[in-house]
Amino acid sequence: MAKKVLIVDDEKAIVDILKYNLQKNEFETAEAYDGAEALRLARETDPDIILLDIMLPYMDGFEVCKALRDDGNNVPIIMLTAREDETDKVFGLEIGADDYITKPFSIRELMARVRANIRRVAVPAPAEEKTDSVIHIKDLTIDTDRHSVFRDGKEIDLTEREYNIIHLMAAEPGKVFTREELMREVWQYDYYGDLRTVDVAMRRFREKLEKNPAEPEYIITRRGAGYYFSD
Repeated sequence: MAKKVLIVDDEKAIVDILKYNLQKNEFETAEAYDGAEALRLARETDPDIILLDIMLPYMDGFEVCKALRDDGNNVPIIMLTAREDETDKVFGLEIGADDYITKPFSIRELMARVRANIRRVAVPAPAEEKTDSVIHIKDLTIDTDRHSVFRDGKEIDLTEREYNIIHLMAAEPGKVFTREELMREVWQYDYYGDLRTVDVAMRRFREKLEKNPAEPEYIITRRGAGYYFSD
């Protein structure tokens, strides 16, 4: 069965281009040109993924994303933004967006991200290799059965992607993961575009995980190389 993509943008030319290329690649599409219509279609048509512009009439993309997450709807959402402001990107990830892509973008990059995000939710996670389902590192406890992380006994509210980051990196403390590796292993697609996606996600993740994000003790940056988990 063809996967359905909800395209949301107030510029008809962009919607038409995305619709043409998605349908050419055997996706079904639905289209909305304002935030209110996007929220209605998302609730009524149950798309497999949403391409969501930020600047929209009636409700902006942030409001639409937050409303869906408040509904308990975990449909993958890729934010489309013409803005380079990192604050917008951090905020989008904070309220539950799965990814963002900055205009102008290539169709090849967009299609890669659409397929990867659909694949991420469609394919069951592999069985844990470790027989011990609980990992203890300093004051962190990672419960791999529950996909939960605790610091000093208090659960940290993480997104699925943030949990996948810590699970991947904590399994090999000290190993430096490049941004390309993190995109491949966590975002589940090869690098086609902006590697700052990883940096934005890591910045938000540190705000949740670290006691002092300005002086992290777990997720450490290796300048010019990537990130590693310190034990």
